[in-house]
Amino acid sequence: MAKQNIYDNEIFFAGYKGIRDNEANANNLFEMPALFSMMPQLKGKRVLDLGCGFGEHCRKFVDYGAEEVVGIDISEKMLKVAMAENCHPKIQYINMPMEDISQLQGRFDIVVSSLAFHYIEDFKGVIGNVYKLLDEDGIFIFSQENPLCTCHSGGDRWTRDENGAKLFANLSCYGVEGERESAWFVDNVKKYHRTFSTIINTLIEAGFSIEKMLEPVPTAELLEKYPEYKDLLHKPDFFLIKAKK
Repeated sequence: MAKQNIYDNEIFFAGYKGIRDNEANANNLFEMPALFSMMPQLKGKRVLDLGCGFGEHCRKFVDYGAEEVVGIDISEKMLKVAMAENCHPKIQYINMPMEDISQLQGRFDIVVSSLAFHYIEDFKGVIGNVYKLLDEDGIFIFSQENPLCTCHSGGDRWTRDENGAKLFANLSCYGVEGERESAWFVDNVKKYHRTFSTIINTLIEAGFSIEKMLEPVPTAELLEKYPEYKDLLHKPDFFLIKAKK
C-alpha cells in the first residue's frame, strides 16, 4: 500500500515551512524543549531520527556529542532542506519511510522521533522494528500529536461563549481508533488515532519499559508573552514518551 507523503505536496510543504519559520511556533515553545529534556547523555552515541524533517534535531544531536546520526524521512523536499541547512560529516540522511527501517544496518543507542508517529498506520510494526534496532538498554523517545487531538474527526473543536471565546474543547469518538482525515493547508491529510492505552500497551508488549511521559502546557510566564497558547491548558497539543529496551 502506498504510504502518505504529504510533505512533498507543494502547497502543504510551503504552509508547513511557513509555520516552522515563525520562531514562536508550538514546536519550538513546547514540543522541542520537552523532547530534549528527555534526552540522555549523547556523547559518543549512535542516534537514529525517524521522520527527521529539516534535520534540525540531527544537527543538535551532533552538537551535543553524538558520534553518528542517521536521519530518515519519506519526504525528498524535507531532506533537500536538511542536506542544505543541517549537513555534517557525522550525519547521514536517507530517503525512507519509517515502515522500512528494518532495512537499516547496525544498532543504535538512541532512537528518537518528533511529531511523525500519528502519520503511521502500522504503529505496532514500527515499534517492533525500533526495538530490534536498539542496543540493550537503548532509549526510545518520541513525540506525537496528543490523542485528544488525533481523535478529532470533524466539526468545531471548541465550545465558545457568545463572544466567540473558547470555553472548553469538544471531545468525540476518542475510543474509536483508526484513520482520520483533516484539512491542514490541503484537504485529505491522513492521520491515525490511537488511545493512550493502545500506545502504552504496544510499547510494553514490544518489550519496552516506560520511563517518562509528558504533555507540555504553557507556564504563566509564557502565557503572559503568548496569550494565544491558553488553548493548551484545555487540550495539550503534544504527547511524549521515553521508553527503555
